[in-house]
Amino acid sequence: IVASPSTSSCPPHHSKKSKRMKVPTPKPKLLQDLLILKATLQQYHPLVIEGHTKDIRNPSIVASRIVQNLQTRWNSQKMTKPVLLISQGDPLKERGISAITRNVGVELGIKRFLVCLDEDIFPPHTKNADRHDVIYETKYSLMVDMIRNHHDETFIHNIEEAVDEELYLKNKRSMEQNQQPLADWYRDFALLQEVTKTAVKIAAGEFTLAHTVDDMEEFSVTSFYSVGVGLGLYEKDDILPYF
Repeated sequence: IVASPSTSSCPPHHSKKSKRMKVPTPKPKLLQDLLILKATLQQYHPLVIEGHTKDIRNPSIVASRIVQNLQTRWNSQKMTKPVLLISQGDPLKERGISAITRNVGVELGIKRFLVCLDEDIFPPHTKNADRHDVIYETKYSLMVDMIRNHHDETFIHNIEEAVDEELYLKNKRSMEQNQQPLADWYRDFALLQEVTKTAVKIAAGEFTLAHTVDDMEEFSVTSFYSVGVGLGLYEKDDILPYF
């Protein structure tokens, strides 16, 4: 019931102002220390959602299917840790991976952890990232440091070399099909993808990678997950296919 001016205890212009007030969205906690980053991730079961940016399907329907499959798997695994959704800086769009990821997070009722490329690698990445329900944020370079701290510099070099080799093979197949070579930024985002998954598994000791498609596009960034599997950065059992 809206009070009339004669019965309200406040002047009309004050009540109108209060209706327009919005609770500010809290900013994510920026993690810049390696020990704090690792200690934070250790508390959770990280969930990574990967798929295509140009996916035209209804993101709500896709997300619901993924959530159903995740819950079935996690119930059988008797998971004890809370789930933290790992995002890799995709800007929010009406459809595609960013919309699907947001819907999965909302449906599961979980918070998100954002990893962005450093400004010297890809300047607009941090600025354009979707931060809905993000409570923690860090940079790609700190995830690289996580791997270096656990393994050594050679390990990082092997990941970069494998991504470069896969990029070379994809470009070769692309040209054989009379298509343009992949854009230069493919390397940066393929590394972000594989480094992020490797680092969160090192920190948490576990994670789930859920794909949003059952038929992976040959020339997509997501298809570079084959590099991670090939190098043993994570296991096939960590991956939940889309079905």
